[in-house]
Amino acid sequence: MKRYVLKRLAISIVTVLFILLVLFLMLEFMPGSPFNDEKINATQRALLNAKYGLDQPLFVRFLNYIKAMLTGDFGVSYVIQKNMPISTMLHARLPVSLQIGFQAVLLGTVIGIILGIVAALKHNSFVDNLTTFISVIGVSFPSYVFALALSYFLASKLGWFPILYSAHKPIFSTILPTIALAMFTVATVARFARSEMIEVLGSEYMLLSESKGVKRGRLILVHGLRNALIPIITVLAPLIVSLMTGSLVVEQIFSIPGIGSLLVTAIQVNDYNVILALSFVYSVMFIVTMLIVDILYGVIDPRIRLAKGENHG
Repeated sequence: MKRYVLKRLAISIVTVLFILLVLFLMLEFMPGSPFNDEKINATQRALLNAKYGLDQPLFVRFLNYIKAMLTGDFGVSYVIQKNMPISTMLHARLPVSLQIGFQAVLLGTVIGIILGIVAALKHNSFVDNLTTFISVIGVSFPSYVFALALSYFLASKLGWFPILYSAHKPIFSTILPTIALAMFTVATVARFARSEMIEVLGSEYMLLSESKGVKRGRLILVHGLRNALIPIITVLAPLIVSLMTGSLVVEQIFSIPGIGSLLVTAIQVNDYNVILALSFVYSVMFIVTMLIVDILYGVIDPRIRLAKGENHG
């Protein structure tokens, strides 16, 4: 298992470097430049390119960027906030997106698993049908629809929550966006948990355990849920990354200063360094999440751990 994890770490590092190289190539062939201001003439544009090292060959710029990145230096913003270190911009915005994303993942996963278990235990009943209906609604409607509805009814009409994000109330003002983002996770987890639990509860070893006198609660939570967790974790992995790195529309609805809106703005104005830094953050988070998921497989199911040990050890 240890060798497997080390191998995956090495592959992950190579993957991140490859992604950065591809991004460099894509940005190289994008139309325009960070200095598209009509007031800037060709000479001034050339001086700016020389100042920021954009006149150097692509491979040289790529190596210089990697060296700087290893020290935590992502360069400076060319357009959005001129000459401001991108690490400073990320320091201000990333924690907000991570906080709301983490809350949404936690809330959605817990509620989804509970709904899935209850629906499986009450198979073909009203509760099961209600859970299925909730899952369909959660998957069918995008998160910004829930955000708008919550903002209108709970914030604007009833005044229970602030309409816009406030740095002075960082927890309280994230409740509505958290709920809006969590709905899709609730629906997805509930659907998978229900189907897996129905299959697990009807399996021979579960019936055998029940016949031996294992308590119902222990049977469900220890034996049943443990076997149902693997597909749930698999589907959660991409959701975790997308939620924790920010949802553009939800951030705009609640005026949340996260990294989702920053990325779109950077693409619109060709702020290369900001695009690269945020893409790097997305890539690292996705790869780390998938690595953790892979390790969790072995923790949850020893058979997977043994199979990996045989294949890689």
